[in-house]
Formats: sequence, structure tokens, C-alpha cells
Amino acid sequence: MPVPLPLSLQLAWLIPLYGFSGLLLALPWACGLFRRNGQRPAAYLNIVVTLLAVLHGSLALRDVWLSGPHHISLSWFAVADLNLRIGLDLSLYTLAALELVTFMSLLAQVFALGYMDKEWALARFFGLLGFFEGALSGVVLSSNLFLSYFLLEMLTLSTYLLVGFWYAQPLVVTAARDAFLTKRVGDVLLLMSVVALASWAGSMEFTDLYSWMADARLNGSVSPLAGTLLGLGLIAGPMGKCAQFPMHLWLDEAMEGPNPASILRNSVVVTAGALVLMKLMPLLQLSLIANDVLLVVGTISALAGALVAIAQVDLKRAFSYSTTSYMGLVFVAIALQQPAIALLLLLCHGLAKALLFMSVGGVIATTNCQDLTELGGIGRRMPATLSAYLVAAAGLVGLLPLGCYWCYGQMVEALSPAALPFAGVFLLTNLLTAANLTRVFRSLFLGAAMPKTRRTPEVNWLMALPMVSLSVIVLLTPLLMQRIDPVPGIAAFSLPVGLAVAASGLVGVLVGVLIPLNRFRARPIADPLRSLQNLLSYDFYTERFYTATVVAFVAGAARFTDWVDQRLVNGLVNGVGRLSLQSAESLRLSVSGQLQSYVLTVVVAIVLLLTGLSWWGGLPELLPNGLAAAPPEVLR
Repeated sequence: MPVPLPLSLQLAWLIPLYGFSGLLLALPWACGLFRRNGQRPAAYLNIVVTLLAVLHGSLALRDVWLSGPHHISLSWFAVADLNLRIGLDLSLYTLAALELVTFMSLLAQVFALGYMDKEWALARFFGLLGFFEGALSGVVLSSNLFLSYFLLEMLTLSTYLLVGFWYAQPLVVTAARDAFLTKRVGDVLLLMSVVALASWAGSMEFTDLYSWMADARLNGSVSPLAGTLLGLGLIAGPMGKCAQFPMHLWLDEAMEGPNPASILRNSVVVTAGALVLMKLMPLLQLSLIANDVLLVVGTISALAGALVAIAQVDLKRAFSYSTTSYMGLVFVAIALQQPAIALLLLLCHGLAKALLFMSVGGVIATTNCQDLTELGGIGRRMPATLSAYLVAAAGLVGLLPLGCYWCYGQMVEALSPAALPFAGVFLLTNLLTAANLTRVFRSLFLGAAMPKTRRTPEVNWLMALPMVSLSVIVLLTPLLMQRIDPVPGIAAFSLPVGLAVAASGLVGVLVGVLIPLNRFRARPIADPLRSLQNLLSYDFYTERFYTATVVAFVAGAARFTDWVDQRLVNGLVNGVGRLSLQSAESLRLSVSGQLQSYVLTVVVAIVLLLTGLSWWGGLPELLPNGLAAAPPEVLR
């Protein structure tokens, strides 16, 4: 007899619904039905349901650890021969990622309760966070490509709503629109590949798609061009979600939203996009070009993102470009067939980057400023925030013995024999990230106090509690890595590799120390330095390039179609209408009311019609047999 599944696994489909239920629970307060007791009850209810999701996920992870992976399939729509099912993949990796999503959502919600304590639309914000969490949880557990695409669309919608939360500000509205449209480009390309796979494979389950792909490679049923287009469409969706070049501008625009949403966006949203890419990787074997594109995109995003981050003076944007850089490293690892190292890098980056944005949010909450040229000297006034920033920075840089050190070392060791240039990409990215973190640390916490930081207090306990908790978890990341995928000691890679990783981080710190900081002159005087700083601070003028090419083309096409519609289509229709009116006016004057004139007009019209048909030779053929015989010369 088959062994029944544990109850936690049988009800695993409820875990994404906890987040969606938070949205429903917040609606009465968000709609203004309850006005007397404020909107904090909506926040408390969302925190409770998120805590239930964390506990349920922990029980499911324990049961999977004991009994092995399982697959759950639920039918939700069945008509005739159409049967749509919801598939959930319950394995150690998916449930560990689910725990990361739900736990980070819990910490972000507690942090938001202290960060947005005076926000008048608190219930709406927590409802959107619940919607965000539910979609993320579903993406992580989904074993079905159609369901994954549907949930990615929900993530795009939630990003638009959270970025545009303060919709009274024109800049926020513009940022939300740009973020939504940029991600829609990747979603539309992904939809094309989803429709093609549904037609070719006949199933949307990833396991069925893998079997179809193996048969297609053996039989050659898919042409190289079709395989290439299919692969490019499949990687376009994760590229948009992970803010990869050339669809990376949305993450910078998304920094206009509240900081608690940025915590999730820079830690777990990009992680979910990378997990979808890992599930799609076996399908990319139909095309080597798609894999090469993945390598090129990841390399450009890693190096360019790290360079652009160094030139930013906005506190949140300095680290949003760093997220693009780290996701570029993940893309390179996936393209080079190193999924285990990519998963560990996602875990270490997600925890450390969330802690980094919490410390940044504490600074913004207490100073109401995120311009680095107006901040400084707050290290002695905010010790908890200072500690959180140092732990997060050490967790992001390859610093022994924290998590990213092992990820960098294993990746460099794996790439050194055959792909040495990409190992250099990892080391150079580590160096640039360390330089950026050191630069921001000097601007924030060292030096003399600025006018906006002279009376800066420490954050309240609701913000300090998640920061301290996450700091402990970041310090214990190597132990978590051993639980997920055993990581040996320093002998996991050679001593030269370990020294190279450590040296790249130390050189980056030295570069960050030597970068001159002049708060009164934000830009250098020398023209070459000014040009270089402008090039990096404006993201290599990517937005201007898009404005001059894509936006100009779309605007020109819109103007052309408007001219065609106004001049040609409307002109033709209006001309026919005017002709009809004039003809009617002319005929109206010929109405006499005499019946004999009407009959004469009809007879004349019939005679003219028959005469015309006879002249063209069609009249004899139209007459019935026996009534008229056509002369031979007419038939000729």
C-alpha cells in the first residue's frame, strides 16, 4: 500500500494562499470600511498569516527532508478534453527557496511596521505585500510553465502597484509606468515561447517538456532557427525579472517605491526569476546561441552594473545596480552549467542584500534623505544600523568565512581550467562591489556630521529587531549552506583560488578607501573624470539611447498611423458620406409625387442596365433556356 503523504505536504498548496489571504484581510481597512481604530490591524493580520506560511513551510521542509521529494497535482479546470492542472514541486531546493521568500517577507513586514508607522495607507501597502508574497511563493513551488508564467505576470502587476504606491508624486507615477512596461517586454517574449511549447509538446509540466526536448533533439523535429527563437524567448522573461541588460532599467526606477518593498525586490524577486531560469535551462539545449546570449548578458550585467553602482550618489540606487551585477554572476553560473553554485549564490546574496537594504532604510527613515552628498557622521549615533551594514557588506563580499566567499571560491575553482575569463569576471565583480560598499560606508558613517545627520537617532525597535535577527542569520550562512549542500572547509578549492578571492575583496576595499569624497563638489573638475563619472552615473546613457531609438521609432510609428487614420481613413469615409448627402439632396429635388414619372424612371433604368449587360456579352448567358438564343458571333 502506498504511504500517505504527511499532512503538511498534502496541504502545501495552501502556502501561496497565505499571502493572498493577507490581501483579502487588508481590504476592509484599505477600502475605509473600518475607520475608528486605524489601519494597524491589517498589518497585524498580514504578519500573522505570513508567520503561518513560515511555520507551514518549515514543517513541509522537515517532512521532505525525511521522506524525499514529492509532486502534487491539482485539477482546477476541466471541460471536454481540456484539463488544466496546478502542479507543485516539493523538493529540498524549492522548499528552501520558499522558506527564504516567506521568512524575508515576514522580516520585511515587521520592518515596514516601524518604517511606515505614520503612513495613512498602511493597509493598502500590507495588502500589496501579501499579494507580492503569494505570487513569489507560487513561482518557487510551481512545476508547470503556464502557472509560472501566470504568476510572473502577477509579480509584474504587484511591482507596478508597489512602485506607484505614493501615486500623488508625478515622478513615482512615471517610475511605476516605466518599470511595468520594461518588464512587460520580457513577459511578452516569454509568452510567445510558452504558446509555441504548448503547441509542440502538448503539456506544460516541466518534466513533460524535458522529455519532449530530449525526443526533439534525437528526431530533429525542431529546426535550428525555431530552437533559437524558442530559447531566446524563454530567457527573456527571467532577464526582465532579474533586471539584466538590456532590461535592467526597471530596478533603478523601482527605487521610487517604499523601502520595505525594495527589501523584497532586491532579495527574493530576482531570486524567483533566477529559479525560473534554472527550471528552463534543460529546454535551452535546443540552441547553443541562446546559451551564448545568456553568457554575454550575464557578463555585461555583472561588470556594467558594478561600475555604474560606484558612480551613484542616490543611496538606494547605489545598491540596486549591485543587484543587477550579482544576478549577472548567477546567469553566468547557470549558463556554464553550475546550478548548485548558482543556488548557493542566490541564498547568500538574498540574505545579505536584504540586510543591506534594511540598514539603508534605517538611514532614510531617520534622516528623510538618501543623497550621499548630504549624509555622513552617523556611525556613533546609529550603532545598530552600523553593525547591520558591516555584516551585510561582509556577507556580500568574498570575506572569509561568510557565505559569498565559499560561492566565489567554488565558482573560480570550477571555471579556472576551461573558462578562465569568466573566473576573472567573478573576481573583478567582487572587487568593484567591495569598492562601492566601502565608498558608501565612508559617506554614511564616517566623517563629520552633516546638517541632516546631526540629530539622527537610532531606529525604533520594530526596525532594529529584523535587522539584528537577519544579521545573525547572515553570520550563520555557511552553516545553512552545509545543511542545503554540504560545503567542505577551505580545502574545497585550492589555496591560490582562496587567496585570489580574498585579495580581490581587499583590493576593492582599498580602492573604496582611496576614492576621493568631496561633499561640496559632487562632480570632479577635470573634464576626463567628469565625462567618465557622467558616463557611469547615467548608466552608459542607456536611457537616452532607448529614447533616441526605440521610443523615437514607436512615437514615429504612432504619428504615422494617426496621420493615416485622420487623413486617409477618415478622409475616405467622410468623402463617401458627403457624396451620399449631396446625392440625396439632388434626388430630393427630383421628387414630384407623380406615379407615371416614377414608373418611367424605373423602366429607363432597367433598359439601361440590360443594354449595358448586352454590350458586355453577358445577357444571353443570363437568360433562361428557350427564351432567347444567343447568336454565334456574340458567343465568340
